[in-house]
Amino acid sequence: MTPELTVLALAALLQVAQLAMYSVAGQAQAGRKAALKPRDEKIELTGKPGRIHRALNNHFEGLILFGIAALLTAHAGSTGFTTTCAWIYLIARVAYIPAYVFGWVPWRSLIWMAGLIATTLMLIAALI
Repeated sequence: MTPELTVLALAALLQVAQLAMYSVAGQAQAGRKAALKPRDEKIELTGKPGRIHRALNNHFEGLILFGIAALLTAHAGSTGFTTTCAWIYLIARVAYIPAYVFGWVPWRSLIWMAGLIATTLMLIAALI
């Protein structure tokens, strides 16, 4: 397995961890009954649980692009550059969680941008 695919697997595990954080925080705020019933009405979480949920959704969006980049670089050929970009993406995603949850402005946006730039560079590297 290429280093980029290893990082992709780790990023997916990070997503699982974020989902668990969201579940715990959401149940703590909305209660177990709300968590167990059908989602006919949307449950709006506020404060930190709401921010955990938005960070989770943001990672779903980023993970799609990163997954494509990791697969393309694995097929096109892993390089030191693409491996470094992959690790930058993962480090940025790990740092993004507390940055979003605790409202680190402007760091949250800069951390997000680092992950996006690393992913974009991987996509470009796969093409050349």
